[in-house]
Amino acid sequence: MNRRLRSCAVIVCCVVALASGCTTGAPGGPAATLAPSSWRFVEFQSMDDAIGTTRPEDPARYTMTLNADGTVALQLDCNRASGTWSSEPAADGTSGALTFGPLAMTRAFCPPPSMDQSIAMQLGFVRSFVRSGGRLHLALMADGGILVWEPDAAAR
Repeated sequence: MNRRLRSCAVIVCCVVALASGCTTGAPGGPAATLAPSSWRFVEFQSMDDAIGTTRPEDPARYTMTLNADGTVALQLDCNRASGTWSSEPAADGTSGALTFGPLAMTRAFCPPPSMDQSIAMQLGFVRSFVRSGGRLHLALMADGGILVWEPDAAAR
């Protein structure tokens, strides 16, 4: 299956999960299926064919930790960021709604080709998640793309 079709399939799963009615023990609280967990950024899948898929040179320089208290800690290349997150998992427990609050971020200039600024900006547009194939897919609003993360083995 090509990447564009796979990306569309992930988005369809997000839409179906959200349309089926999300359930949560605490409205707006962190999803038990996501916290606590640590992730490493793998790729950005754009819905714009002109952009395509963008991958970091070193995924280990881009990590995200979702804490059970609703806070998020990020290492974005040479910068650090922190903020809040909340989710409402769907009944299947592998998908649901997800949003990030504003991020406080250091502003060091990372040598090109850094993806720190684009990832930080895109996290503000995340609206849903799907866990599939061991990866966490974060879908951006208005078919803006998908941020793909894999478990961060170094954080265990």
